[in-house]
Amino acid sequence: MLYGLTPRQESVARTYIAVGKQLGIPRSGQIIAIMMALQESSLRMLANPSVPASLHLPNDGVGRDHDSIGSAQQRPAAGWGTVAQLMDPSYNARAFYGGPSGPNRGSPRGLLDIPGWQGMDKGLAAQAVQVSAFPELYARWEPAATAIVAALEGGTAPASCADSSPAPRPGASSRNLSQLRQDILKFTKEGLGGRYVWGGTAFKAWDCSGYVQWIYRQAGIELPRVEQWRVGVRTEDPQPGDLVVQNPQGPDNWGHVGIYAGDGMMWSALNPAVGTLLHPVSWNPGAAYFDLLGH
Repeated sequence: MLYGLTPRQESVARTYIAVGKQLGIPRSGQIIAIMMALQESSLRMLANPSVPASLHLPNDGVGRDHDSIGSAQQRPAAGWGTVAQLMDPSYNARAFYGGPSGPNRGSPRGLLDIPGWQGMDKGLAAQAVQVSAFPELYARWEPAATAIVAALEGGTAPASCADSSPAPRPGASSRNLSQLRQDILKFTKEGLGGRYVWGGTAFKAWDCSGYVQWIYRQAGIELPRVEQWRVGVRTEDPQPGDLVVQNPQGPDNWGHVGIYAGDGMMWSALNPAVGTLLHPVSWNPGAAYFDLLGH
C-alpha cells in the first residue's frame, strides 16, 4: 500500500520501531527493518497458500514466494519460527533484529547477529539477514523508511499525499477549456519517469500531490499543496485531466491522488519503487474523481 500508509501498514511499521526501541536498536537499525518490510511485504502481514494454516490467521493479503509468510516473509522451513509466530508482526520484528534475546538465538541470523552491520550500507545489511535472490532491491526504500521512522518515532503519522487545510477553488480561467485540458495532459506526460520523494515538490522529485500541483501550475492554475480535491467538484463522469483520489482515509479524505487519463487509466507518482507512471486506476482502492476545471 505505500503512497500514504494505510492504518494497517502504519501499525506494522510502529511495531518494528517499538520492538527496536525495546531492544535498544539504534535508529539506523530501525530504518533497515522498515526498508526490509517495505520490500518484502509493503508493510503487510501476508499469508501464503503454500502454508494453508497462515490463511486462517489474521492477514492483510496473500503472497506466493515459497513458504514465506508475514511482514518479513520469513520461512517456517528455514527455521524462522512456527506459522503462528510468523503471522505476528511483533515476532517478525524480534526475529529480524535477532541478537542474544532474539527468538532464534542466531540461527537464522538477525541483524544484531551480523558482524559490523552498523558500518554496512543499509540495503546490504538488510540483505545479510534476508539472503534474498534480489539483494539490490532493499536500498531503494531507504528514503521512504527514513521518513517513516522520523514521523513515527515522533508520534505522528507519516505524511500521506493528502493532509492539510483546504484552499479556495482556483477556477478554470477564461482560456478555452479544451485547450486547458490538453495543456494539463501535456505537462502530465512531461513528468513521467519522475522519482517518488516523500514531501517532494521539485520537478521529477515529488510525491503524488507534488506531481499534481506541478502539473496544474504549469497550466497556470495554482492548487493547494495537499487535499487538492477540496477545490474541485466531485464527478461521476471524469474527463482526462480530472483529479483521481484513492486509498480512503475517512470521510472526504484520501491518501493518494493522480490525474485521470481515461479508459480506466491514470497518471500518478505511485511509490518509491516505480515512481511516476501511467497505470490502471484499479491498482489502488476506493477511487473517486474531482473536476477542478469545469466540464
